Amino acid sequence: MPCTRATSDDLDELRTFLLEADLTVAGLDSPAVRVWLERGPEGGITGSTGFELSADGAHALIRSVAVSGSMRASGAGTRLARFALAEAARAGAGRAWLFSRRSGPFWQKLGFTPADRDVLASVLPGTQQVRLFTSTGQLGREVAWSRELVSGDASFRVRERGA
Repeated sequence: MPCTRATSDDLDELRTFLLEADLTVAGLDSPAVRVWLERGPEGGITGSTGFELSADGAHALIRSVAVSGSMRASGAGTRLARFALAEAARAGAGRAWLFSRRSGPFWQKLGFTPADRDVLASVLPGTQQVRLFTSTGQLGREVAWSRELVSGDASFRVRERGA
């Protein structure tokens, strides 16, 4: 299924989709947040993925990776996560970060390791999630993950479509 870049027309449906997945919806309307969608045959969102870059472009905060219940355990989540990693690498980021309290094993399979949430906040201070979590006091309860992005990540999309 092809990923298409979310537009302002998608925001209400995307917010509903992400809230059902219990994910943060802060700042989805910010031009700095890049989100892609997959849609099913009926036109509804079946998956989403995205990221936001640090001010210097060296770091990417992966966010909004979700799949509908019917797509779980199908590989869709992995495909969407890899898509975001590839796009972040293509945009010039050298390191990916994310917050996840429940999905650590999923992210570890993609090469992520536990990270210091304060370091994440220091390299991505202007991102929507970091600003929200800092202002609400939620940052101290979050679990951070990180991995290096390599040149192979940027070629993932080409390999995946050709497979």
